[in-house]
Amino acid sequence: MGVLEDLQARVGDEIGVGDWFVVDQERIDTFADATDDHQWIHVDHDKAAAGPFGTTIAHGFLTLSLMVTLQPKLEVPGVRMGINYGLDRVRFIAPVPSGSRIRARSTLREVEQVAGGLQVKQEVTIELEGSEKPACVAQTVSRLYF
Repeated sequence: MGVLEDLQARVGDEIGVGDWFVVDQERIDTFADATDDHQWIHVDHDKAAAGPFGTTIAHGFLTLSLMVTLQPKLEVPGVRMGINYGLDRVRFIAPVPSGSRIRARSTLREVEQVAGGLQVKQEVTIELEGSEKPACVAQTVSRLYF
């Protein structure tokens, strides 16, 4: 059985769960500076304390970008290069308050052959410690080249 068939047999399987990761205010502020998104719910402690979340919260796109770091790696033998190809669906379900811990849980959803390699779709759920709702759910699409 080849790599394609091996991966297709794993569709629906959980790839894994990553480690907990603290999203602190320094990271939120750095992201605000990098993206020029200084909305008060992210960076103004006093105003955010009186706002709907009681504190500052991470940008949704910060949470999304952390998937690269948090997502459990799909180990595929013989891969010489992997690239992010895109996202098919992204939802920000619950806010991530400053100081919160998040982690990623990933499930293999689809594998297909493409020119020069494989296209892999995973569903990644960013869990928020202490919350029944996830912070974010996204379908990531990657290309693997051998």
